[in-house]
Amino acid sequence: MTIGLDLTAVDTTAEFKLGTVMSNIGADGPMKAYKYVKWTDGSAAAAVIGEVAYYHAAGGSQDTLVSSDVSESVNIGAGVIQSLLTEGTYGWLQVTGPATLTIALTAGADGNALTAVGAGDGTLDVSGAVTDYVCAVADDISAKEIICCFPV
Repeated sequence: MTIGLDLTAVDTTAEFKLGTVMSNIGADGPMKAYKYVKWTDGSAAAAVIGEVAYYHAAGGSQDTLVSSDVSESVNIGAGVIQSLLTEGTYGWLQVTGPATLTIALTAGADGNALTAVGAGDGTLDVSGAVTDYVCAVADDISAKEIICCFPV
């Protein structure tokens, strides 16, 4: 269980080791896991809670550097944003379990595999090629509900 962990906190200095993963393995609902990351605005604006973040530029996953700007990413989704991160701050992304997005998916239907490839900023699109990294599954597309399977 993530006892005492404030998933909405925005840290100006790293309070956890980058890449730390915490989960709520309790009986209080479905299992979800969260990853601690560093934010960069890229060409997009600051983070929006409930949107998707992507690993920023080549090597972003190694640096745990994320942004909601898909055009500056390597088309690998990093997770669902949990707090209002701004340039150079640290916070949590949801990486596994059910989540509700605040922005509609680019396309798709319930049960579709989802990827950052072809998506708009902050969202996901239907995977159309075996080379797309699948990072979520559409659960209820009309309600913007997904099942996260982002890389940890």
